[in-house]
Amino acid sequence: MKRHLLIALAVLTLSLPGLTLSAACSAPNPDSGARAAIVDQLAILEPNQAFLDQATAALEACGFEVDVYHGEEVSVKLYGELPGYQYKLIIFRAHAGLMKREEDSQLVVKKATYLFTGEAYKKTKYVREQLTDQMLAGRMVEDYPLVFAVNYKFVIESMEGRFEDTVIIMMGCSGAYLEDMAAAFVLRGASSYLGWDGSVGLDYVDRAAADLITNLCDKRMTIEQAVAEIGPDPDLGAELKYYPRGSGSQTIGELIGTTAQ
Repeated sequence: MKRHLLIALAVLTLSLPGLTLSAACSAPNPDSGARAAIVDQLAILEPNQAFLDQATAALEACGFEVDVYHGEEVSVKLYGELPGYQYKLIIFRAHAGLMKREEDSQLVVKKATYLFTGEAYKKTKYVREQLTDQMLAGRMVEDYPLVFAVNYKFVIESMEGRFEDTVIIMMGCSGAYLEDMAAAFVLRGASSYLGWDGSVGLDYVDRAAADLITNLCDKRMTIEQAVAEIGPDPDLGAELKYYPRGSGSQTIGELIGTTAQ
């Protein structure tokens, strides 16, 4: 049976006003010291070492030094500090999705994109961020403890520092269904944001993301060319998108400001 990352549902919590989720171009210069990160929140329940190995090898061949964060390492603190680490490429292999809120016995869509951490949820932690609607309690699957999930407000208001010409690849569901998360990362200094516009199957998105990295790094395609090579999810129909539109004509080397001579 195929594994799916589904758009999650949400219900109201009692103590705080949050919700709970249920779940021939230029290239980086090898001498530049450009760094990339793979943020693998999904390793908690859905590890895929083959993807990590393939992605890391492709990135290193492209001249990146690669850091990988696994499972519970993917905390609110890590997300908040990411801009300061000066990565030029960040790949989020993480649960993501839209929200629905129960109102008068009906589910109402909440217009925001949420990105999961691997950090266990506590009502008494990050109270200011919860009260200012920057994060929620999220459930990846039934019978698994709640974790924190952050939205675009967290990116804008609580991340420390700026992404300096960083390319963001968001592998979770509906990371580009709305433009809120993409716009927030770009506001923070990212040069391009790539994500899927709907729910995606995990097997599909792991393969597609690996192909995307190869297109950008090994084949040295522009963003537009690389995205065009990635077909939609054959089962769920989600397609890969990029933001802002102007980044489509550029290669990854041009977007991160480090190109081979």
